[in-house]
Amino acid sequence: DMYKVLPEDSSKKLGEDLQWYWDKEVQKAKKRGKTPHLTKAIILCYWKSYLVLGIFTMIEVIQPIFLGKIISYFENYDASDEVALNIAYCYAAALSVCTLILAIMHHLYFYHVQRAGMKLRVAMCHMIYRKALRLSNVAMAKTTTGQIVNLLSNDVNKFDQVTIFLHFLWAGPIQAVAVTVLLWMEIGPSCLAGMAVLIILLPIQTCIGRLFSSLRSKTAAFTDVRIRTMNEVISGMKIIKMYAWEKSFAELVSGLRRKEIAMVLKSSYLRGLNLASFFVASKITVFMTFMAYVLLGNVISASRVFVAVSLYGAVRLTVTLFFPSAVERVSEAVVSIRRIKNFLILDEVSHFKPQLHDNNENVILHVQDLTCYWDKSLESPALQQLSFTVRQGELLAVIGPVGAGKSSLLSAVLGELPKEKGLINVSGRIAYVSQQPWVFSGTVRSNILFDKEYEREKYEKVLKVCALKKDLDLLANGDLTVIGDRGATLSGGQKARVNLARAVYQDADIYLLDDPLSAVDSEVGRHLFEKCICQALHQKICVLVTHQLQYLRAATQILILKDGKMVGKGTYSEFLRSGIDFASLLKKEEEAEQPSVPGTPNLKSSRSRTFSESSVWSQDSSVHSVKDGAVEQPPVSTQRTETSQFLFGCVGFLFVCLFGWKYLLFISFWKNVFMPKSSELTFTSDIIHLSAVTAVRSINMPNFLAVLELLGWEGKK
Repeated sequence: DMYKVLPEDSSKKLGEDLQWYWDKEVQKAKKRGKTPHLTKAIILCYWKSYLVLGIFTMIEVIQPIFLGKIISYFENYDASDEVALNIAYCYAAALSVCTLILAIMHHLYFYHVQRAGMKLRVAMCHMIYRKALRLSNVAMAKTTTGQIVNLLSNDVNKFDQVTIFLHFLWAGPIQAVAVTVLLWMEIGPSCLAGMAVLIILLPIQTCIGRLFSSLRSKTAAFTDVRIRTMNEVISGMKIIKMYAWEKSFAELVSGLRRKEIAMVLKSSYLRGLNLASFFVASKITVFMTFMAYVLLGNVISASRVFVAVSLYGAVRLTVTLFFPSAVERVSEAVVSIRRIKNFLILDEVSHFKPQLHDNNENVILHVQDLTCYWDKSLESPALQQLSFTVRQGELLAVIGPVGAGKSSLLSAVLGELPKEKGLINVSGRIAYVSQQPWVFSGTVRSNILFDKEYEREKYEKVLKVCALKKDLDLLANGDLTVIGDRGATLSGGQKARVNLARAVYQDADIYLLDDPLSAVDSEVGRHLFEKCICQALHQKICVLVTHQLQYLRAATQILILKDGKMVGKGTYSEFLRSGIDFASLLKKEEEAEQPSVPGTPNLKSSRSRTFSESSVWSQDSSVHSVKDGAVEQPPVSTQRTETSQFLFGCVGFLFVCLFGWKYLLFISFWKNVFMPKSSELTFTSDIIHLSAVTAVRSINMPNFLAVLELLGWEGKK
């Protein structure tokens, strides 16, 4: 239900206009060897349109003058003086016109000055966003996300208020001088007593403005720290909950908030003092004026009181409210401008514009004696003395250990890593696939098209070569499924393939691929390498950073980096003949994929079969492929184990029975041989009890249990 933004109020136009003046100011400052001033750029950009609004303020300045002339006419009234009467009519007409204009134009004036503030705020936001996207790595270490958020949420809002009262900085003193002259003509030197009150208020309000500026700087610093801390707390909320650190971090945030509130409270006290001066100053001014008038021996008359009160009333709002508010707002705006300027003068990445040619045969990537530094304070460069040339249809594979400078090389080609010396010649359009895949909030299709026109045949081909067809079939709405912060969650492998599909759909001339195969499993990786890199991009320049050495055979050139230096460059066959280390690593990698014993089933095919049977995802999906690092074994049947345990238990029981029977036979033999026959009857009644007790005692129960446990454990094996 909202209207569209006017073309002259669009962020692009406003931002580019102010950016042009800012760039000119930066260039002039560099020539003079000084720091650029953002205030100058703002004044040069908006002074014409804002000066027109000052005409309305001028009307408020001259209105008390006309009022004073009319009062003077009635004080010196002469019925026979028609000339004075005509002049009085003119003053009355002018006063009426001024009053009418003020009544009609009052709200229109405030609308236009607020619109001017809105334009300045939008232009500043545009410049801050633009700068944030161009910050170099060194500059990013000097600022934080919290500071940028604070600039966009707090500092730019000061421009909405400063334009409302800015004109009263010059209108207030002029009105005060005009009223002083009129009062001098009316009541003489006594007017100086009243004006002295207003004059005393001016330096007080100036001091209050400076205190506002100081408190605003301190408050902004505390706000930056609090926002940065809150971002860290929110990002690590799971860890905080897991370790039950809620109270500690709540106290930390509360302490930072208390410091910020203390500064805000001091600012509120000053603001209240500033506002109180508005209500008190007019009464004190009139009182001091007529007290001095009486002390000088004059007699107060109603006409003089009316004139003085009328003139003081005309200047009261401007001097006691608008002027102090202007001082306060300007002080806050100056602090905001200084903070924004410090952000805008941070280092940017070099402006990189590759040469574009209509003829595809001229596409080339040439690097010669390249040396780059991420941070010049470090002794060792990120890249040192690199030279290579890649032409259309060639694949350059870049390998090396972690921290060798592979990603830095791609950053240098993109222009994000400033070069210290050397040459980088890029002829053609570039598509970059980062090592950390990213998606924005939107549909899968919009993430792949990336504002390009939808071509069904081309789009389907890209999905096929990037192994996304089966994944999209499993999503609720296919490629129209919303992903991102408030949508479906994609796995790392799916994000990597969406990133690759986005680059392939752009149909660029040069492709910089920063290890896109590491986020997917071997099957999907082979598909992406063969179908996408080797077939779909076979007519393009491809620079592939990889740790998977099995793909080096297909590379036209191989570049080996270590500690930012080039330790080897050539073809696969040349490296094999030279016996360089990566050849042995590649050989081991190949042997690991092959069965070591003839007749042993292939590990990869076995893994693929197991995976396809146990997963609802396709074999090409990397969601379950990430979990496919180890071979899945079939579930072990427990039937044989249970049977073996039962059999061994039966054997153990029989062994116990035989052992007991042996002791019964021994007791029976002892009774027949050694016992007298007279005791046969008494013995017979107890034979069963005695034999049982003797048999149980003769058996070592712990040993028996140990034997059973050993037999059971052997059965399990």
